[in-house]
Amino acid sequence: MFDTHAHVHDAKFDVDRAAMLARAQKAGVERIVTVGCDLADSRRALEVAREFGLQASIGVHPHEARDAPADLAAVLEGLRAEAPVQPVAVGETGLDYYYDHSPRDVQRAVMVAQVRYARERALPLIFHQRDAYDDFAAILRDEFGRPMRGIVHCFTGDEAQARAFVDEFGLLLGIGGVLTFKNAQSLRDAVRAVGLDNIVLETDSPYLAPEPYRGKRNEPAFIAATATRLAELFQTGVADIIARTGANAAALFAP
Repeated sequence: MFDTHAHVHDAKFDVDRAAMLARAQKAGVERIVTVGCDLADSRRALEVAREFGLQASIGVHPHEARDAPADLAAVLEGLRAEAPVQPVAVGETGLDYYYDHSPRDVQRAVMVAQVRYARERALPLIFHQRDAYDDFAAILRDEFGRPMRGIVHCFTGDEAQARAFVDEFGLLLGIGGVLTFKNAQSLRDAVRAVGLDNIVLETDSPYLAPEPYRGKRNEPAFIAATATRLAELFQTGVADIIARTGANAAALFAP
């Protein structure tokens, strides 16, 4: 299995990171992308990726956009130049109007800067979008074009949004533990509508643990619960889910 979005460098794993990753490996998780959320966090993601043989991304989350440097591209380039392993993507970037931890105009500017940076370096993007669909889609229309690649991480939208992300922009949808929640039928309908060729698995560890682990600290080993629920949804075997979502992810993160 390929966990395309986790934060295993998070301090919540400092007490048992090696053991947690061993559990992931035992559960069949072969690849993990640990995702940076600001510049310091991105450095830590790269360091943990080097230490444990993982992959990592670098970026500035919309919550942290208010602290982004004026010349973000130059700082990201410097981060790549000194990185112990090369990042496989830019992000987590996007818009979050639910919490509004950063001013909306700043969020938009920081997202645009990261999309342009990724485009110039042919790197895929890892997007975060919450309660900001119209502005998010508008930036994509202006700045994101094929053959660019990306994931809308933790997708929880409806079928119309799912089809727009897939059909208009060629994005993959990152599907995690929320799919297993009892009240997530609209998400399951959206996922079924776009099909397996357009989704990848993720955990967002340590957040959003799937059933039956809901309320606990999430970890990559729990991705198997999401794969099992997807198999039920598509009436296929878990091995098919793992193979097809894994191939989608491998193609996205290919050099």
